[in-house]
Amino acid sequence: MLAGLDAGLRQPARGAAVSKPPVSKPSVMVNLLQAFLAVVLGNVVYFVLAPSLPPVARHRPLHLDLGMLVDFWFCLVAYGLIRTARKWR
Repeated sequence: MLAGLDAGLRQPARGAAVSKPPVSKPSVMVNLLQAFLAVVLGNVVYFVLAPSLPPVARHRPLHLDLGMLVDFWFCLVAYGLIRTARKWR
């Protein structure tokens, strides 16, 4: 009885090919360029504003600290702005 119910819920066998639509190379390149641009722009904004940030929000090289999180946040905002700008076109 249970064998018939879960027949449609089975996972493909390990190593079996799962057919997914192929990703076009131009879209992969566009995503890569967007991410690269976001990291560069986010870091530029962070390092321009770093002198005016509180000392705890400044990144110290080779340390995990709040400054790294603030830098990541600037990159994330830049990525969001780039993606939003591309959708508006």
